[in-house]
Amino acid sequence: MNALIVIPARLESSRLPRKPLLPIQGKPLIQHVYERALQARRADGVIVATDSREIFDVVQGFGGTARMTSSACRSGSDRLVEVAATEKADIYVNLQGDEPLVVPSDIDRLIEVLQKENTAQIATLYHPVNALEAKNPNNVKVVFTHQGNALYFSRSLIPFVRQHKFTPQYYKHIGLYAYRNSVLCDFSRLLLSPLEESEQLEQLRLLQAGYTIRVLRTENNAPGVDTWEDMKEVERIFAGGLPTTSASALEKIKLCICDVDGVLTDGTLFYSERGESLKAFHARDGLAINILQAAGIEVAVLSGRDSPALRRRIRDLGIRRSMLGKVAKRQACRELMRDAGVTVEETACIGDDLVDLPLFEECAISFAVADAVAVLKERASYLLQHNGGRGAVREMAEMLLEARGKGAVFTSAEAFENLLAVRKVYDTIQ
Repeated sequence: MNALIVIPARLESSRLPRKPLLPIQGKPLIQHVYERALQARRADGVIVATDSREIFDVVQGFGGTARMTSSACRSGSDRLVEVAATEKADIYVNLQGDEPLVVPSDIDRLIEVLQKENTAQIATLYHPVNALEAKNPNNVKVVFTHQGNALYFSRSLIPFVRQHKFTPQYYKHIGLYAYRNSVLCDFSRLLLSPLEESEQLEQLRLLQAGYTIRVLRTENNAPGVDTWEDMKEVERIFAGGLPTTSASALEKIKLCICDVDGVLTDGTLFYSERGESLKAFHARDGLAINILQAAGIEVAVLSGRDSPALRRRIRDLGIRRSMLGKVAKRQACRELMRDAGVTVEETACIGDDLVDLPLFEECAISFAVADAVAVLKERASYLLQHNGGRGAVREMAEMLLEARGKGAVFTSAEAFENLLAVRKVYDTIQ
């Protein structure tokens, strides 16, 4: 059974435009992926499938093989189907064009499973992750049967933990697939499924249609390239560094800089009869700030606005550092870090709109609230599931403390009471 690796690539990624052509150590990203694919011993060929003439020319230029596909293709699998119509093979491997650190032996394992096991129709990969990484909706999770067949894929946490005495193992899905030819033929005729539409995961179309997806464990958890932060991490690894984990990066954070409108509030502004600006703050976010500071992570407030209501809230929360009425947020961010005595690697920020872009560029870790503008989501290290003023700060706090091994403070009365008692912050809770 012969196998063909197809690398779908499009120029206009929503989160990182032109990423297939971004350089890493003098080569475009797509070339690194192509050269890794060539190392797979069980594959009989490699083709880049694209609707971009520019990508096509670049691939041809470095000696690779490329095929033009329709711009109407909605997904990488759709490009795979189009290539399969003219390039015949028994097995097709869908290798995303943003995976420059893919392990060639993992490709071989997927091909081998379809060559040797008749019951497997599709094969893909997973990797164990901790609870912190599992909470990131950018990381797709999978659960599977005792026989190793997928039960479900989700951006949400699966399984849901109803009793906190139970500690589950979470598995991150690695988006590398091998398909039998017959499955690809059927895929093109399947209608979009409700689950696929909800989760925006195309593998759910096949799963809901009843196909068997075999999942194999891989030890490789190197990042793909979805954001600028991913790109920096991949460049660092190519330069000889070891991969960092989400937990280790978050564990270093000592200062968190918060925007106000759209983050600590939902962005709604009220004015009193005297013309005073009033704001509605969320009590749960306030408690999260108390807990962060009790755990040794300082919270600073940076806002382009200033008002008596905001100053009162900052005082009530025991926040020692704030810069209000500051439009030039980049310089203000640097001053806050200097005054707090922390480095860039020890600083995180959370924002919602264009004015927060300088913060995202200055801080090592950035969080975008769920209702942030698109450009901020593209640049964020983490996309939160809660809106600004509706629990986003609480969600961020849980992630930061989980990384420090203190996540129990949000689930255990004893841990919560001990933390607050030690730091004597009961009086600041609002």
